[in-house]
Amino acid sequence: MSHDRPYDIVLFGATGFTGGLTAEYLARHAPVGLRWALAGRNPAKLAAVRDRLAAIDPALAGLPLLTADVTDAGSLRVVAEATRVLATTVGPYVHHGEPLVAACAAAGTDYLDITGEPEFVDLMYVRHHAEAVRTGARLVHACGFDSIPHDLGVWYTVRQLPSDGPIMVDGFVRAGGKFSAGTYHSALTAFSRTAQTKQAARARRAVEPRPDGRRARAVAGKLGRSAATGMWAVPLPTIDPQVVRRSAAACPEYGPDFRYRHFAAVKRLPTVLLAGVGMAGVVGLVKLPPTRRWLLGRLASGQGPSAAQRARSWFRVRFVGEGGGRTVRTEVSGGDPGYDETAKMLAESALCLAYDELPATSGQLTPVTAMGDALLDRLVRAGMTFRVLPARS
Repeated sequence: MSHDRPYDIVLFGATGFTGGLTAEYLARHAPVGLRWALAGRNPAKLAAVRDRLAAIDPALAGLPLLTADVTDAGSLRVVAEATRVLATTVGPYVHHGEPLVAACAAAGTDYLDITGEPEFVDLMYVRHHAEAVRTGARLVHACGFDSIPHDLGVWYTVRQLPSDGPIMVDGFVRAGGKFSAGTYHSALTAFSRTAQTKQAARARRAVEPRPDGRRARAVAGKLGRSAATGMWAVPLPTIDPQVVRRSAAACPEYGPDFRYRHFAAVKRLPTVLLAGVGMAGVVGLVKLPPTRRWLLGRLASGQGPSAAQRARSWFRVRFVGEGGGRTVRTEVSGGDPGYDETAKMLAESALCLAYDELPATSGQLTPVTAMGDALLDRLVRAGMTFRVLPARS
């Protein structure tokens, strides 16, 4: 992409909690000479964020602020045409995300978000993938805890195995931390839109090419005791398996026949049963407008845990891969998944697209197909751990 645009990176949504943490991460870790700006609809709130950043680095007192609103397509077009990479934390994306995707696809601007909403991702493929291919834009969704640890973790795992035969990988997630208000709102929105999610998935399947001569699957696992973790394995119906499957469909390193299953690892069966009952209740309530409004009001946008609470949070994703008569166990781990690490992953993804030598790709991509090893290396340098476990771990 041409470097004659005014900015390398624009961050949209810095006045929110996770967006603010992303801005602070860039303030601390951006390379000298990065041309970046904050964008949003409220200039006063943007200025307050800039004041916080200037306390980290006084040189940021003059950081540019761009006024734009997702309801104003013209303002988004101006921002998209002014930058090489646009990263956004403004969700729920199914309500607020498409205008930014459309603007970036039309302008040939790389786009990043932290969505975990399958409906949104599928709709954006159907509506904007072809335009992004035409203009050269890279549209990369799910660049936070959904789904970078899982997508890059499986990528790291399969490359420990021969790629000339079938490969099977199981992922087991454990985490300690709190959801952000944005994640909470996005999850409730997704629960209330199961019919629309299925419809979007069907629309995508109708137009998306399948891999030629290869097979890539994400299949639902079964509840049971896992020998790999010594815990209960609970199938997780998140966006992560879909992202992994799409990476596998695009990359021969995953072998000619690839299968992925995705689980939460839980110590005690009663915890599993209580969580299942609670989730079923929430899914039922959120489909009713009055109770949905009440649930959405329980956590206001922009709220999040303190720095001390985040410092105690953590995540670990363990993978068990089998292929070519071999078994390999790997692990991806880091700190607070919902906030600090998500901010790190989004910021490093933006820096990766802006600076690193990457494959020539365009259209809607996964983190692996867009950035692969370059992003993995960045995250390792930033403190996340990718490692092969001893055989008995």
